[in-house]
This record gives sequence, C-alpha cells and structure tokens, in this order.
Amino acid sequence: MNYLAQVNIGDKFGSPFGQTGGKTLGDLVSLVLTSAIIIAGVITLFMFVLGGFSMLVGAGQDNPERAAKGRQAATWGAIGFGVVFGAYWIIRIIEAIVGEKFITAPAIL
Repeated sequence: MNYLAQVNIGDKFGSPFGQTGGKTLGDLVSLVLTSAIIIAGVITLFMFVLGGFSMLVGAGQDNPERAAKGRQAATWGAIGFGVVFGAYWIIRIIEAIVGEKFITAPAIL
C-alpha cells in the first residue's frame, strides 16, 4: 500500500508553477532573479539616501563620527551597486551564451 499521498501543489494552491502547460522551473528562476535584483537595487538606493542624510546631519552638528558613518554607509551602498550591476551583466552574458532568457520584465500591472 502506498500511504504517501501525492498532492499537486500547483492545483491545490492555484499556482501556475508545476501545472501542465503552466510555468516551468526556468520561469521560477527568472522570477527569483528579477525579484532579487529589484530588491537589491532598492536596498542600494536606501543605503545611498541613509548615508547621505547621515553625512549631512553629522556635518551640520559638527560630529565627524556621524559624518564618517554616513560616508561608510554611502561607500557600502556604492559597493552594493557595483555588485548588483556586475551580477546583472553576468546574468545577461550567460543568457547570450546559453541562448535562454533568465531575466524578464516583471509584471507589475
């Protein structure tokens, strides 16, 4: 007897992943990569704004330690931007070599 019931998660939860004629694993990878790049970009922007604000407040209060922390946050934001930008172009190069699209435009609307 087979006591392990197999449940098609795609059908059960209304997900297009795993259904016949639905989305594939490649579509899931594309969704994860696109979302990760967008989230990393938002975090990078936040680091730039936070670092710039901290530098301005530190300079206005004549507090060199706070200004240095702000400069450090902006530096890490720039490094994060470089990593995200590099990862994006590495993925694009791999797409060109393989001939398969990994990153698609997100369907926001």
